[in-house]
Amino acid sequence: MSLPLSSASAASAADQLRELQERIHLLQGRRNKEGMYPLLPCFSPLLPSGLRAGSAYSLEAPLSVAMALLAGASAEGEWCGVAGIPEFGAEAAAGFGISLERLVLVPDLGERWLVTLSALADVLPLVLLRAPARASGGDASRLASRLRERGCTLIVLGTWPQSEGVIRVEAARWDGLGEGHGHLRSHPMQLAYSNRGRKRTAVVDLASLRSGTGSAGR
Repeated sequence: MSLPLSSASAASAADQLRELQERIHLLQGRRNKEGMYPLLPCFSPLLPSGLRAGSAYSLEAPLSVAMALLAGASAEGEWCGVAGIPEFGAEAAAGFGISLERLVLVPDLGERWLVTLSALADVLPLVLLRAPARASGGDASRLASRLRERGCTLIVLGTWPQSEGVIRVEAARWDGLGEGHGHLRSHPMQLAYSNRGRKRTAVVDLASLRSGTGSAGR
């Protein structure tokens, strides 16, 4: 589902959000306000319990990593939203295991992007965001309260004030590709999760995730 939230279609977008909210609540029932959202097993060295409901995470990594982070919860029946990322590819997302039937795409958040983001947090359990502008500390605090109240987890591409933690790439390589020839066999990427001075690492093979196998290690 795609919601082009331009200023010209703001009223229509609001109606679509209300309709979506009714649909999701009917299909999904009570929101996860205190628990965790699951991740694919390869991410367990980073976040053993999953993504904390009601929290925001900063992601300094390619879009493919973001897709893989959404895949675990999506496979368990959760709805996911992607906001402010017009190049987000549905076919690539499906390759990671994201259910397109439970995926809401908002390529353009519009000028009042924080208002739109808050509306999405009211509706969806998980939202992936690329912010079109820097959020102030006050705006981030107000949104954090909304996330906690609704049990929505926010993953932000780039830095975000008051994030629960930061996931970043420390190293990566491509195996199997030559100079314009060959087939990709593996794409191992060393990820690190930093939170309040603590750090965990994992090696995730993105190529195997696309084929549905997955791998990880410390």
